[in-house]
Parts: sequence; structure tokens; C-alpha cells
Amino acid sequence: MSKTIRVGIIGAGANTRLRHIPGLRAQPGIEIVGVANRTPESSRRAADELNIPRAFDNWQELVAEPGIDAVCIGTWPNLHCEVTCAALAAGKHVLVEARMSRTLEEANRMLAAAQARPDLVSQIVPSPLGLECGATVSRLIAEGALGDLRELVVLGVTDAFRDDSQPVHWRQDSSISGRNVLTLGILHETVLRWLPQPESVMAQSAIHSQRSAATDAAAQRADIPDVLHVLTRLPGGAQGIYHLSGVAMFGPPFQIHMYGSRGTIRVDFGETERVWLGRAGDTELTELEIPSKEQGGWRVEEEFVQAIRGHEQVQFTDFATGVRYMEFTEAVMQSAETGTPVDVAP
Repeated sequence: MSKTIRVGIIGAGANTRLRHIPGLRAQPGIEIVGVANRTPESSRRAADELNIPRAFDNWQELVAEPGIDAVCIGTWPNLHCEVTCAALAAGKHVLVEARMSRTLEEANRMLAAAQARPDLVSQIVPSPLGLECGATVSRLIAEGALGDLRELVVLGVTDAFRDDSQPVHWRQDSSISGRNVLTLGILHETVLRWLPQPESVMAQSAIHSQRSAATDAAAQRADIPDVLHVLTRLPGGAQGIYHLSGVAMFGPPFQIHMYGSRGTIRVDFGETERVWLGRAGDTELTELEIPSKEQGGWRVEEEFVQAIRGHEQVQFTDFATGVRYMEFTEAVMQSAETGTPVDVAP
């Protein structure tokens, strides 16, 4: 590979424009040389708007281009597996937007494709939750602040899909988004940085949204749950509760609570991440200051480039980790559909 890493963009959507393109361009020795969107016209518009030299008619042409070393895949999840596998087969490094894929089967195919090309970097855009405070929470757990874990509570309660006057969002369409409900995947990915994978799940779900893709009564309606409750059993006997909603007003947006025999850790995710700790004998939780040496943040594009150059390995998030959260989301949906407990794949 030449000293300059030449990157192609597949799907120049909002997050790609906001984060990935500026993040890649901020790295030395990176050149964004091409873009492919859903149509040739859209590709040309994106190339003009983003000052990218070449517009490709489709993603297949971009992946086949020998002058491209790496691709950033910013499409909806329905293309993640196909494009990722093709790019790896063509010898391209891959940075693919979360969520990893629509299904666990697709995620496993992506992992197999990555394992077949260990010389290439394969990275999933990580859950942003916990990147700032994660090292502090990990340290507290390692130091025994929790003691033995007894309960886990994960909350993600918003009204993002409450307004039925809006058309169906892609996250409400299983043909595009797959079997990952609401923010279940990104919240569980964050949990997995601190706690082991659950052994089993029991879930129930509901669809309250009346959104449709058109005014025609036969048009497709939202078919992904907008309310989800999950009970989990973790190794060692701890239990977990996940409460997610996209139709509840004034709920707690994103929080993770861990209750142990010695103490409690609560993490609030907002404009800034806040960590609270209470130990046996305390009268209330105390907010902790995250030490500067432990403060993390968004460095996804830097990590991708540094991994390509061989200076570090991908931590947030490799494909094996992606498969783990997809194993959980798949088990949750199986349980919600059957009304029975489901073991999470080991």
C-alpha cells in the first residue's frame, strides 16, 4: 500500500458527513478519492458537496476500483453484509457503520469474511455510549466497588417514534434495519464493555406506532417493536432488566445501573457522561469526577487509520464484538416472538 491511504465512501449519509468524512480527513496521509450513493445522480451531488474527486455509479464499481485501499460504509444496515464481504474480498479495509447487520446470520458471514482476510482491518462504528467514561467504570468494577453483581438495569426510553404523522423511519422497517430493536444494540454493546454476556433472556414487545410509508391503507407499516422489555440472567446469578421505548414521553433516555453486594454504579448518558457511585454506608450516590487520564472520546476514524498503519489494534469495535451484541439482539427477538426464554449463543 502507498503511504497515502485512499478511501472510498459508500453511502454519504448524515453520520458519514458529520463524523466519518471529517474524522478521516483529519488524519495525516488520508485521501478520500471516491463516493457511491444509491443512485448515480446522488453520487455526483455528494461528490460536489463534499469535494470528493470521483463519483461512482454504484458501490460495486467503487469496491472493484484498484486505486482504493479502504472503504467507509455508511449505508443502512440492509447493505452492510453484502458490501462488507465484497470489499474484504476485493482487498479493502472496512469501516462499517453500526448497527453491524440486520441479522445474526449476516453478522456471522461478515465475521467469517474478516477472518479470511486477517491482513485487512475490519471495524464497526462503535456505540458512542461509554466512550467518555468507560475506563473509569471499568476501573471501579475491577477495584471491587460493586462487589458481587446482583442486578443490572438498562434504560432507553424516548418518544422518537411517538408522532404518527411522520412516515415510517428506516429503523422501524425490518427489511432495512433487521432484528435490532430501538437502541438495544448500542446499549448492550456498552454493557458488554463492563459485564459478561447474559446466559438467557426473556422478552416481550409491542408496536404502538401507526406510521405508514404512504397514505394507501395497504402500504407498509412499522414492523419493529417500539416498546421492549427484557429480563436477563447473567453468569453468577445476577439478573438484568432492559426497558426500551420509542413512544414514551418524559422517560429516562439512556442510563445503565449496576447494583452489587458492596455498592452501586449508575451511568447517565447525555451531552456529557456522568458516573455515580454509592457504597455500603453511604446515604446517597455521589457523582464522580472522571480523571483526565481516563477520559476517552470519539476517535473512531483515527483508530481505523492507525490500525491500517499497524500502530494499534481495533478496540471499538471489532467484528467479534459486533457478533456478540448481535447474538443478544437475536435471542431477544426470538424470545419476544415465541414468548419463551431463549439462551444466548455462547
